[in-house]
Amino acid sequence: MACSFRGGVQLGGLLLSVLGWVFSCITTVLPQWKTLNLDLNEMETWISGLWEACVSQEEAGTVCKAFESFLSLPQELQVARILMVASHGLGLLGLLLSGYGLECFQFHRSRGVFKTRLCLLGGALEASASATTLFPVSWVAYATFQDFWDDSVPDIVPRWEFGDALFLGWAAGLLLALGGFLLIISACLGNEEVASPWMAAATAPPVCVPVEEFDGSFHLTRRPVNQVI
Repeated sequence: MACSFRGGVQLGGLLLSVLGWVFSCITTVLPQWKTLNLDLNEMETWISGLWEACVSQEEAGTVCKAFESFLSLPQELQVARILMVASHGLGLLGLLLSGYGLECFQFHRSRGVFKTRLCLLGGALEASASATTLFPVSWVAYATFQDFWDDSVPDIVPRWEFGDALFLGWAAGLLLALGGFLLIISACLGNEEVASPWMAAATAPPVCVPVEEFDGSFHLTRRPVNQVI
């Protein structure tokens, strides 16, 4: 089905939201939130994520171990776990609602106003998913930045640095924000829907014709449209 400009904006916002949601899920699973390189052994690299810590060696490969306790994690990682999982739920719900509200797809002759509200609600949920993605990623990056430049730690102690998952998380948050923004502003665009012939016939005004028998007075009666000659 051909889409108007408004439908194209909605479809673009949905595609960006899908891409941002996928990136957000990958960010949550990846262990490369923080990396650490040892000066004494340059062939060994430590990486840490939300669920596990890994050590990578050129000869032995990569060995990972899941965190034993949630409460033993730093505060930023605890909050990041909760918010990232919440982001996935909000993003998925927003995708379902906005997908049903697209102008380009018709499901059981849904009303335009109802579909617009669904698309608006889906955009708001995608914007919320963006916030719950950007906040934990930025908090972990800020905590890593503070620890790296902490003067109280001796210079010989290795320091954690930004991992690749943080950059992917920022990209996911921006895509979710842009997709939600497009879905929201699409509700402000004009609706270019054209009334169907059946709707035009149903809403046509009644036709009034004189009664066949004339008794000296003039009466009006209602007749179906298809009987009018």
